[in-house]
Amino acid sequence: MPHIYTHIATLSDLHTAAALFDAYRQFYAQPANLALATQFLADRIRQQESVIILAQDENQMALGFCQLYPSFCSADAVRIYTLYDLYVAPQGRRLGIGKQLLLAAYAHAQQQGMARMDLTTAKTNLPAQALYRSLGWVRDDVFYAYSKQVAFSPM
Repeated sequence: MPHIYTHIATLSDLHTAAALFDAYRQFYAQPANLALATQFLADRIRQQESVIILAQDENQMALGFCQLYPSFCSADAVRIYTLYDLYVAPQGRRLGIGKQLLLAAYAHAQQQGMARMDLTTAKTNLPAQALYRSLGWVRDDVFYAYSKQVAFSPM
């Protein structure tokens, strides 16, 4: 089993992170678009709008990433992270990389003084749900998540 290292991505990691992000988007049925993936992550990193944690092996091969977005819980009046993206490349699956990324995200959230982390996952993603439960994540059975598309027209 290879030794896996996690670290917070910077602009120097952009191309590595973007390749994983593009693969992640394709996993969710989006067309391949490395330029879009690169620009999106570059903007998030430059504007400090997200935290991207990369998982790499000892040869610097990128095996996975997760992306955290800072947010707030108004009811509790605290800062939180939304773990929006979690992806492990096919060659890294079943090696515990998802678990390492989640643990790294948790440690980072603690260091940053976050009160909680939230995530959503597909109802059919049973392996991910089992992993989340094994790490102490609790499924919300009280609230439903809703979404509404917003028509966007550039000015």
